Amino acid sequence: MECKENWVDTRTVYIGNKEPPPGAEAYIPQRYPDNRIISSKYTFWNFVPKNLFEQFRRIANFYFLIIFLVQLIIDTPTSPITSGLPLFFVITVTAIKQGYEDWLRHKADNAINQCPVHEVQHGKVIRKQSRKLRVGDVVLIKEDETFPCDLILLSTSREDGTCFVTTASLDGESSHKTYYAVQDTKAFITEEDFDTLQASIECEQPQPDLYKFVGRINIYSDRNDVFCVFFRPLGSENLLLRGATLKNTQHIYAVAIYTGMETKMALNYQSKSQKRSAVEKSMNAYLIVYLCILISKALINTVLKYVWQAVPDKDEPFYNQKTDTERQRHILIRAFTDFLAFMVLFNYIIPVSMYVTVEMQKFLGSYFIMWDDEMFDEELGERAQVNTSDLNEELGQVEYVFTDKTGTLTENNMEFIECCVDGYVYVPDAICNGQVMPGSTSMDMIDSSPGPGGKESEELFFRALCLCHTVQVKEEETVDGIKMGIHQNKATSFYISSSPDEVALVEGMKRLGFTYLRLKDSHMEILNREDEVERFELLEVLTFDSVRRRMSVIVRSTTGEYYLFCKGADSSIFPRVISGKVEQVKARVEHNAVEGLRTLCVAYRKLSVAQYEETCHLLNSAKLALQDRDRKLAEAYDLIEKDFVLLGATAVEDRLQDKAADTIESLQKAGMKVWVLTGDKMETAAATCYASKLFRRSTQILELTTKRTEEQSLHEVLFDLSKTVLRQHGSMTRDTFSGLSADCVDYGLIIDGATLSAVLKPSQEDSSQGNYKEIFLEICRNCSAVLCCRMAPLQKAQIVKLIKSSPEHPITLAIGDGANDVSMILEAHVGIGIMGKEGRQAARNSDYAIPKFKHLKKMLLVHGHYYYIRISELVQYFFYKNVAFIFPQFLYQFFCGFSQQPLYDTAYLTLYNISFTSLPILLFSLIEQHINMDILKKDPSLYRDIAKNSLLRWPIFIYWTFLGVFDAIVFFFGSYFLFNNSTFTSNGQMFGNWTFGTLVFTVLVFTVTLKLALDTHYWTWINHFVIWGSLLFFVIFSLLWGGIIWPFLNYQRMYYVFIQMLSSGPAWLSIILLIVISLLPDVVKKVVCRALWPTTTERIQVASHFTSVTPLLAKCTKVLFE
Repeated sequence: MECKENWVDTRTVYIGNKEPPPGAEAYIPQRYPDNRIISSKYTFWNFVPKNLFEQFRRIANFYFLIIFLVQLIIDTPTSPITSGLPLFFVITVTAIKQGYEDWLRHKADNAINQCPVHEVQHGKVIRKQSRKLRVGDVVLIKEDETFPCDLILLSTSREDGTCFVTTASLDGESSHKTYYAVQDTKAFITEEDFDTLQASIECEQPQPDLYKFVGRINIYSDRNDVFCVFFRPLGSENLLLRGATLKNTQHIYAVAIYTGMETKMALNYQSKSQKRSAVEKSMNAYLIVYLCILISKALINTVLKYVWQAVPDKDEPFYNQKTDTERQRHILIRAFTDFLAFMVLFNYIIPVSMYVTVEMQKFLGSYFIMWDDEMFDEELGERAQVNTSDLNEELGQVEYVFTDKTGTLTENNMEFIECCVDGYVYVPDAICNGQVMPGSTSMDMIDSSPGPGGKESEELFFRALCLCHTVQVKEEETVDGIKMGIHQNKATSFYISSSPDEVALVEGMKRLGFTYLRLKDSHMEILNREDEVERFELLEVLTFDSVRRRMSVIVRSTTGEYYLFCKGADSSIFPRVISGKVEQVKARVEHNAVEGLRTLCVAYRKLSVAQYEETCHLLNSAKLALQDRDRKLAEAYDLIEKDFVLLGATAVEDRLQDKAADTIESLQKAGMKVWVLTGDKMETAAATCYASKLFRRSTQILELTTKRTEEQSLHEVLFDLSKTVLRQHGSMTRDTFSGLSADCVDYGLIIDGATLSAVLKPSQEDSSQGNYKEIFLEICRNCSAVLCCRMAPLQKAQIVKLIKSSPEHPITLAIGDGANDVSMILEAHVGIGIMGKEGRQAARNSDYAIPKFKHLKKMLLVHGHYYYIRISELVQYFFYKNVAFIFPQFLYQFFCGFSQQPLYDTAYLTLYNISFTSLPILLFSLIEQHINMDILKKDPSLYRDIAKNSLLRWPIFIYWTFLGVFDAIVFFFGSYFLFNNSTFTSNGQMFGNWTFGTLVFTVLVFTVTLKLALDTHYWTWINHFVIWGSLLFFVIFSLLWGGIIWPFLNYQRMYYVFIQMLSSGPAWLSIILLIVISLLPDVVKKVVCRALWPTTTERIQVASHFTSVTPLLAKCTKVLFE
């Protein structure tokens, strides 16, 4: 049967790169990339231009480049070195870091590309490098080898044509997955056989989706000199992905289908969209303000210069006559040149080194999360990981937490609890996640045994669960070299599956007397209660997917009867059932769901031969489709899975993770709203929410579910809920209800996926329905907790996006452990992956990865808090010290005829931000702890003190800027008035302008460093070393630069200036006096604010200070009185 379809995105691969026989379609060789993997960004030739281009795309770097070029082109007051050297330093350091990282990538690429592989050519096996593989090559892979590219499985060493694979490096799932060889080629078991194979594969062009593949294989053969073509469908079960490893199979033969950068693994390595933190946005806003200040300063000085020069003798004094060229220049050109010169003179107000310091602070600071022993999980042997350090401070700003349920709040460690058949309940003694507990041999039957008819359906139910699954049986003594399943000195089987639920169910059946033995030659074998082996031929598997929420198998018994067994979520089974004890089973399912158990329903349908053949025809036509195969399969499944007889239901428990409830409680006390987004049914999820303290017994639950919208219209339900919550909260502001007070009614909202779709869907008919989204948001914002159940992965991301883009633009965090959480993790401001049992896809795509949900508490309340406090001080301090640095230069112009004369020496201008003041603030921003770590954990409400970017708000920014301006005025005018006394030195010499500048600069360096010392709460020997060491370095450098320590360095301008200044008594007095005056307002402000309007943080700082001082005072008193 041939399927003619017109579609473009396909490729034809000729197996063994052999031309098809005459009579087949025309042979059109296509060009494909080789098998080289390139993860590096640069090559030897393009590194310099590409890296420079990327670095100068940053506004700050580009700005400094322009300033540097202006200094080179026109005659400016400062040397080009002053802005060129810091810029060169920043660019070089960044280039070295990026170059080194890229060199490591090149090394890793070469190791992979030169790995040996075995290719089958002309009936022989040859060794070649992995990078030389081409599409169409047939390769031989042996056990424990990694697949070099994406392959279609042709044959295996196992008789049934299956092989076992682990995909740990792709999605982290360590479970063994089964893949199937193409039916018509599984008999090809030697190299010579493949020399005779003539076939081609038609498939889709490379797609990044790991779990989707659509193709078909065309096998050409000459039977009795008649040319035939056989078509067979190919799906993801035939595709072996690059990076996966062959397990428990001696060898396989496969054909390369996608190579190099077209493999699914390479396509999944695309970089994620760049996330920017709130602090970075604040920094850019402040930068624009300072740029405006800079331009206005330059404009003021340019205008005043020409006002000053309007008087002829001031414009051209006798000792400084202009040249003819200067006189002939147009006034506008001269004014523009002067404007640029002032821009250069004042450009230090924009701190280029701040960007480097911030980058270093983020990069080095991220190691504190990775080194944290409290976030190490011994069971997994894993530490917290940081995938991006750009968002460290965002961890201290989170307002909404969106969490998955299964595997995140719960352990994803399934335990079979009970099953219900026709209303009769069966409970095995003790089954725990596939491990049989000692002494658990008896069966506990809760209800009386069913009658003879009941016994038949009971056994049919047990058989259904033994047959309807994708569990693999391992009978060997060792798996991956680890001894397993040894019982009473003989090997026993144990089960492995990609789903922990399935293992728990099959183990549960084993305890209830029906043991699944193996799948052999397409026959499933089970051992019944009478110890007889029953064989069923497995004809079709209708695999599970998250849309249908069920899976089915079609089997044939030894008596020739056809059965369709199906298991799935109650919502997907009950509507398809036509008979059976529905009410009794439904009641038990609801009872178990309220208990917080995961429930599945089991049903069956007997098929006649004609029905089976029709089913086969439907499935085959859908499987052979190359276009829209998924849709056609879904339609086929929909037609097949109907008219069921209900057998019963199962209940499996997924325990709550350790300290999950405590973590959620802490997050709520910290003012965060916690939402649970899950695919589970409402009752199960609600029970978990109560257990995890998301909902309390006093919480009034509001339901926005399909059940309720069937009774009333969505419009009415939304307005009812809106009235309920707004009546209680009245006109409360959002800040108030981020932590609801005790006397308020606590509301919790439950919404399901179907209703959410209706809420978010824009309605065409009625314009009044357009504001559903706003009403829904209003309800949500007035609820302390929200549970979204029956959510599809994309809906999780939609919810996050909805809250993100709400009018307040809150900072969101999403946390999950499975591939279904990736879209939500990528959508949120901060994405956290849990290294769970559902694979590592979530951890790989996240910004941070943690071993368990409980570690989120320390990550936000401690690390996030510290990161935000540190970086906000770093940013404000940088702007402050640069205002204090450059404002005296501005004032100096009023006293030097606006001649662009620099106040400070070139060396001081260059090294101020690079050496003299950079290390103390970097260290502060790495190790400062304004409050003890234990207090932050015990008192989550402290997190509210820093919420909503409170330390980088405009009033605080303006305060720091004014403090910088005040300090600059004190430095400048303080030194100026003290200089008015001509006989300033002991020998009656007068000071020159460089001495004046050096005095101002000395006071400046000491003041800004001591200001940081006053702000430091957490003192260690490193702080002392860096703060006092920086001041000492400044003094030693000044002596060296002035030719005192190193006479050969007799730099003309500064020769003996520093030592001459220090030889003057008044200079010492003025330095000390000016430092005290500069620091006084800040100290007074702190004392007054702490006394009159202390924040929670400041109260705790005072309390902890007294608790540490009191024992010391008591000790001293005791000593005195003794």
